[in-house]
Amino acid sequence: MFADRAKIYVRSGKGGDGHVSFRREKYVPDGGPDGGDGGNGGSVILRVDKGRNTLADYRHVRKYCAENGEDGGKRNCRGKNGKDIILKVPEGTVVKEFNSGKVIVDMSGDTTEFVLLKGGKGGNGNQHYATASMQAPKYAQPGQPFKELDLFLELKLIADVGLIGFPNVGKSTFLSRTTNAKPEIANYHFTTINPHLGVVDLKNGDGFVMADLPGLIEGAGEGAGLGHQFLRHIERTRLLIHVVDAASVEGRDPIEDIETINKELAVYSEDLAKRPQVIAANKIDAVVNDREAVDLDENGELIYADANDPIQKLKEHYEPLGIPVFPISGVTGEGVEELLYYVADRLKTLDDTPVTFSQEFDPEFEMAASSLPFDVYFDEAAKEFVIEGPRIEKMLGYTNLDSEKGFAFFQRFLKDNGILEELENLGIKEGDTVRMYGFSFDYYP
Repeated sequence: MFADRAKIYVRSGKGGDGHVSFRREKYVPDGGPDGGDGGNGGSVILRVDKGRNTLADYRHVRKYCAENGEDGGKRNCRGKNGKDIILKVPEGTVVKEFNSGKVIVDMSGDTTEFVLLKGGKGGNGNQHYATASMQAPKYAQPGQPFKELDLFLELKLIADVGLIGFPNVGKSTFLSRTTNAKPEIANYHFTTINPHLGVVDLKNGDGFVMADLPGLIEGAGEGAGLGHQFLRHIERTRLLIHVVDAASVEGRDPIEDIETINKELAVYSEDLAKRPQVIAANKIDAVVNDREAVDLDENGELIYADANDPIQKLKEHYEPLGIPVFPISGVTGEGVEELLYYVADRLKTLDDTPVTFSQEFDPEFEMAASSLPFDVYFDEAAKEFVIEGPRIEKMLGYTNLDSEKGFAFFQRFLKDNGILEELENLGIKEGDTVRMYGFSFDYYP
C-alpha cells in the first residue's frame, strides 16, 4: 500500500561524561589529573533517497535513536563518539514537528541532507580543570543531554503537471497512454487509490513529469473521503489538467463537475485554486444519452447538433476565462498529442522555481531558547515598549530580520512565545514603538 504519511519519534545521542582520574606511576606519588573527555553523541540526519517513493518503512518502525557517546577514560582516553542515525526519505518529504504541525524542513530541491538533531557534546575530563591553586581537581563535566522530537512525515509528490477530476473520468487511462506509468485501470469508482507519477517524452525533445491523483469527491477540500491525502500531492505542480467526462457516460454534467472540483481546490488552498488549468474533455469516442452525434466530419470527429455539443459548451464557458479546452479520447489517443504539446509549451512560460515549504520550526533554536527567560515592559522615559532577555538575544542570533522569511519567523516567534499577548496586556496600540536590542519597529496588530 502506498504510504505517504507517518509519525515517528527521534532522539539524538547523549554526550559521554568526562572522566575523573589521576596518573598512577611508579616513583610519581602525586600524579596530575588524566581524565579523558567524553565522546559526542550521534546526530539524527535526514537524507533524500531517490530510490524511495513511499514512507512505508516508517509505518513499521517508529522509534529512531542515535548512539550515545562513550564516557571518557583514564590516561587521557577520550570516549568514542556515538554513531549518527540516518533516516532516508523520498524526495518531496515535508518534516513537521508533530504537536505544532510546523514545518521543520522540506526535503526537496537543493535540500538533500539535513541535520535534524545534533548529538550532545561530550563532557571535559578533569584534566581541563587543573590550575595553580587546584592541581588535583575531582570534577569532570557531564556530557550534554540528548534531544528528542515527535515528527510527522508527509510526502508531497514532485511533478510539473497534476491530473485532477472526478472518479472514473479516464485519468489513469490518459496517464498510461502518455507516460511510462502503469496504473491499474478498470471501470470502477476509485480504481486509483494511490497517486502515480509518469514522465511524458515528446518527439521534439520536450518532456515533463505528470501525476495522476485519485478521483476527488465533493467535500474533499475539507477532508471528505481521502481529500486531503490526495490534494497534498498537487501542491507542488505548476499546471493542472482537469480531466472531465465530456460524454457524460455516468449522467453527470461536465461543467458542474469542473466547478465542484475547483471549489474543493479553493477550500483546500487558495493558491492551488489559482494554478493554471487546461481542460481535457475526455471520452469523445463515446456517444450516449441525448448527446448522440449527427455525423462524422472530414477528420472523423463526431459532429453534434448545436444544442447537444458538449465540447462547444465547455469551450464557450471556459475559453473566455483563459482556460483552453482540448477534446481527447484516452482510449483511441485522439487529440492527446495536441494537448501534450500545448502543456509542454505552456510550462515554458511558467515559473520553474520548485515549490517548497519554508521552515517554521528550528529544533536547535526552539530547544535552546524554550528554557531561557525574557522580559517585556514599557520604558517611561523613552515612551517605548521593550522586549529583552536571553531568549530574545538567542532568537536574534538565528534570525535575519532583513529577509522576508526571517521577519515572518520573527513574527511567529513573538506570537508563539506569548510576547504579543504581553504587549497587548501592557496597553500597546497601533503605531507604538517597540525596541529590541538595537532594533526598533512600529507595532501593527
